[in-house]
Amino acid sequence: MNHPESYKGQRVVVLGLARSGVSVAKVFHAIGAKVVVNDRKDRDSSPEASELETLGITVVCGGHPEGLVTADTALLVKNPGIPYTVEPIVRASELGVEIVTEVEVASWLSPAPIIGITGSNGKTTTTTLTGELLRAAGLHPIVAGNIGTPLCEAAIAAEPDNWLVAELSSFQLKGTAAFRPRVAVLLNLAETHLDYHGGMDDYIASKAKIFANQTAGDTAVLNWDDPVCRQLAGSVKAKPMPFSLKEKLAKGVCVEPPFRNGEAEEEAPARTIVWRRPEGETAIVGVAELGIPGRHNTANALAAIAACLAAGADPAALAAPLRDFRGVEHRLEFVAVKHDVRYYNDSKATNPTATTMSVRSLKGRIVLLAGGLDRGSDYMELLPLFKERVAAVVAIGETRGKIAKVAELAGLRAVKTVDPLEDAEATLRQAVREAASLARPGDVVLLSPACASWDMFESYEQRGRIFKQSAHTL
Repeated sequence: MNHPESYKGQRVVVLGLARSGVSVAKVFHAIGAKVVVNDRKDRDSSPEASELETLGITVVCGGHPEGLVTADTALLVKNPGIPYTVEPIVRASELGVEIVTEVEVASWLSPAPIIGITGSNGKTTTTTLTGELLRAAGLHPIVAGNIGTPLCEAAIAAEPDNWLVAELSSFQLKGTAAFRPRVAVLLNLAETHLDYHGGMDDYIASKAKIFANQTAGDTAVLNWDDPVCRQLAGSVKAKPMPFSLKEKLAKGVCVEPPFRNGEAEEEAPARTIVWRRPEGETAIVGVAELGIPGRHNTANALAAIAACLAAGADPAALAAPLRDFRGVEHRLEFVAVKHDVRYYNDSKATNPTATTMSVRSLKGRIVLLAGGLDRGSDYMELLPLFKERVAAVVAIGETRGKIAKVAELAGLRAVKTVDPLEDAEATLRQAVREAASLARPGDVVLLSPACASWDMFESYEQRGRIFKQSAHTL
């Protein structure tokens, strides 16, 4: 395995000045590498540059200059979101330069074992919950990665008795080589980020890299209800720890009795989450006792429980934090009640699968606020959801026409599109007012866009915050 110290005296290029880029640049500078940090943003838009320059690190802003990556470059560490088609990465590949993301570097640094969590939907909720469960079990977690704290910062702070719990995207995992989590969790796989990956094959292969370097002493936590996850189980070297909502597993974490296909939430009988293994089974907690609503969140809880059991948590310590956990901001987050209408912020739902799961988790008549960045989908997969569970739609963003068309095909009469106003905030505020006008007492107004936010907002967090402010000030 590599270590940053092996790059002492060598040229290391860090591509991207985000927080993770700053963190990794400091790591290599501290061990004596010749670090060059590059970002296409101009200098005025790169406040992080000054901090690095005071340390003596070279920072180049305003584009990717010719000669950035040279034959004597030993390593290129890229921001996960930067595509592999940009010139410095293409050049590095031509020269045979090693190309990784910060996740790889953090795995070289960490004295603590790593729990890596990935999937198309539910990563942040599952990662946060895993941290809460481990803390309750006395196993000293540090939660980091795509969830907030850069993984390198967490790895440097970690001790051998910690568990480093990392939320990992496909972008991050694609740039790994020797990364080996002791516990690897794959929650699910759905079509998303295909503009970056170019197709499902590369997307699935990137996610599957979370298992690539595991050994027989490690654990692979897999969603047994997802056909692609189940298929991948045949190629992993680690001990499988499946979880399932729909099957009574011989070994793993499941729900008893299992959920039936097509069963409505209100029809569900009393169920218990159990850990089953050859020597017997252990009841963990009742499904109805979970602090977060929705069948998809029950699946997230199963995955978190499985990861913690694999890390050695006492199952008796898990019930209380499972009852107390109330979810994560922007993930089916209750916002307010206005005129007997409930408002929920699900801004993190950036694909149709996530929106479908959230809508099906809520009871009552739904007024859905959706739309955002257009990545080429026609959103027809939302048609059954609109027919069965949605009463009205307010559409915004680049996809507003597509979303409205699907709603009209579903037979919805209450469909409104909000064209761009003077800025994104004004547009979303108007959309919230339109949704409020369509809602009746007892209804739910749900922001669950089924699209990324970057056509209008800097992030899904900004979109969610503006929605919440708009709801509170109706």
